[in-house]
Amino acid sequence: EVQLVESGGGLVQPGGSLRLSCAASGFTFSSYAMVWVRQAPGKGLEWVSAIIGGGGSASYADSVKGRFTISRDNAKNTVYLQMNNLKPEDTAVYYCKGTIGAMTYWGQGTQVTVSS
Repeated sequence: EVQLVESGGGLVQPGGSLRLSCAASGFTFSSYAMVWVRQAPGKGLEWVSAIIGGGGSASYADSVKGRFTISRDNAKNTVYLQMNNLKPEDTAVYYCKGTIGAMTYWGQGTQVTVSS
């Protein structure tokens, strides 16, 4: 059974940092790209960042480029999102997701709130 479990969210002041983690199980983690998406209150899903299975290439939404860094540890079956210089507009539920075969799997999400 594929499982994705996010952690690391919380309340942080503007300019602060958080690191989100997504622990994966039930599939060959290193073979698949992983994606972070977010959903702000009252808004639709926004793609944030993605990283290929081997970890050698990543991409970012313009809204987070230069502030967020995606990485993965294939030995730990975990993908991370380091978020620096957080802004109030980064407030959202953050989800990791992966597409394995014909199925896309999502974690349960972790809340990030940026507020003074």
